[in-house]
Amino acid sequence: MPTPKIEIYTKWGCPYCVRAKALLDGKGMTYTEYDITMGGPKRDEMQARVPGAMTVPQILIDDQPVGGCDDLHALDRAGKLDPMLGL
Repeated sequence: MPTPKIEIYTKWGCPYCVRAKALLDGKGMTYTEYDITMGGPKRDEMQARVPGAMTVPQILIDDQPVGGCDDLHALDRAGKLDPMLGL
């Protein structure tokens, strides 16, 4: 199974961003991180890709929004995250 494309929009000093990345790191996953601390085009891109997203992290797996840190951990607890990651 191919490795999924994982993207995460973050801000500096965000504890939820750190927790979400730690979960992905613990599973040995690689991801692309977009720092939107200062706003700019990546923030606009995040809001275009995830309508209504006002908080970080915003996590996408193969271009599908999965939500934030709590959502990612909930998927993991429910046993649904590993299949999405191809594990």
